[in-house]
Amino acid sequence: MIELFISSLITFFVVIDPPGCAPIYAGLTAGASPAHSRAMAVRAVMVAAGILLVFALFGEALLRGLGISLSSFRIAGGIMLFLIALEMVFEKRTERREDRAAKVANDPEVEDVSIFPMAMPMIAGPGSIASVMLLMGRNEGLERSAVVLAALVTILLLTLVALLAAGPIMRVLGAKIEAVITRLLGVLLAALAVQFVIDGVRVSLA
Repeated sequence: MIELFISSLITFFVVIDPPGCAPIYAGLTAGASPAHSRAMAVRAVMVAAGILLVFALFGEALLRGLGISLSSFRIAGGIMLFLIALEMVFEKRTERREDRAAKVANDPEVEDVSIFPMAMPMIAGPGSIASVMLLMGRNEGLERSAVVLAALVTILLLTLVALLAAGPIMRVLGAKIEAVITRLLGVLLAALAVQFVIDGVRVSLA
């Protein structure tokens, strides 16, 4: 169970990327009051948690309703996560996030960034939705599912802390250290993504 918790924790940490969300959030809320900034951070994490929980609990039933096997979803999800990993290694994901954040920041009609772009797609994006569905489908049973959900909640709480402390975190880490961490996590996510594909292919062939 400890190994499952750690592997799930690493997967969610890499895909949701709390340190990567912090600088984006800091830039989007630069003109907001501290109280408003805190409220948006809490709202963003709660909305993202609700979205991910729905897919964690009912994602497999949705796949069955669409006639998609879990092994097929594992392969597709693994490929998707591998593409995200490549973007992380070559810093394309960070550039895309910053571009999206800049568009929102330049729109004078947008005041609350908690739902878009923070909750979706930065926290509860395609990668995190695919990850939670893959891990829940891979670990059947109440105890193992509870461990996966506990890892998800832990990362969401860490994300909330990162958003609340976005300014100080940016001053401590700096852009260069953040880039190094992102690349290392990208390599780790690539290995996990390949494992998802291997598991899906193995089940399909069996």
